Amino acid sequence: MIVPNISQDAVAVADHYDELDPVYRRVWGDHVHHGLWTTGRETPGEAVEALVDTVGDRLGLMPGQECVDIGCGYGSTARRLAVMRGVRVTGFTLSAEQAYAAANPVPGVNIEVRDWLANGLPDASADAAWAIESSEHMVDKPRFFAEAHRVLAPGGPFVICAWLAETDARGWKVRHLLEPICREGRLPSMGTREEYEAMAMAAGFEITGYEDVSRRVARTWPICARRLVKALFVDPEMRRLALRARNRVFVLSIPRLILAYRTGAMRYGIFTVTKAGAPGGQTNPAN
Repeated sequence: MIVPNISQDAVAVADHYDELDPVYRRVWGDHVHHGLWTTGRETPGEAVEALVDTVGDRLGLMPGQECVDIGCGYGSTARRLAVMRGVRVTGFTLSAEQAYAAANPVPGVNIEVRDWLANGLPDASADAAWAIESSEHMVDKPRFFAEAHRVLAPGGPFVICAWLAETDARGWKVRHLLEPICREGRLPSMGTREEYEAMAMAAGFEITGYEDVSRRVARTWPICARRLVKALFVDPEMRRLALRARNRVFVLSIPRLILAYRTGAMRYGIFTVTKAGAPGGQTNPAN
């Protein structure tokens, strides 16, 4: 597990996203996560929605299901899946600014400003859950998985899209790429594929799928870099944040992230895990 040499917590994560909200909206748009390219001809917007749809497909979402979006950002993923798949979604974000922006009402979507590690949901109350690039911000990753397992009904699927450290990364890759990325992006730690799978199994999940899509998401960061440079030229608010914001150091992470993907120091994985047991609480003898 790659851990930065300064402490990170939920308060720091919330401050990061609240202060840099104008930057995230300008650079990332409504979905604060990577795009997923298949043909290479997709627009950035199409690629972002492709990642959301991939998550929905892996979950096998069905109309009427109760779902949880862990780290929902502006709620765009929750809204898309609610509209396209007919599910009801409760989303969690630490950022009040993101929740305010997510207030655009869609039937069946509820956004809460609350720490997932203290989510308050009843046991076995959700049919499916997902976390797109939010597990990295969790101080206690084993508890992140344990809470998902507690909240899901038996047989419930859980999809995690995660920034991952290269297995056995060391030397300059850790010192100059992974540790600074964690510090600058308010990530308490960045785990490997093996560590994520071990934590999921320790929480009681069965690993039902994994895909490394690093090559298909990596172009996200050159796009973000171009958008940021353009915004700095035309938008005084962007320049002010770049020079004075408490969290302005995050700008340095963009070239690091580009290099981390190109060198293999960082990976992007999509995990599919399932809570043992058949839906409805009936144990499946095959499991």
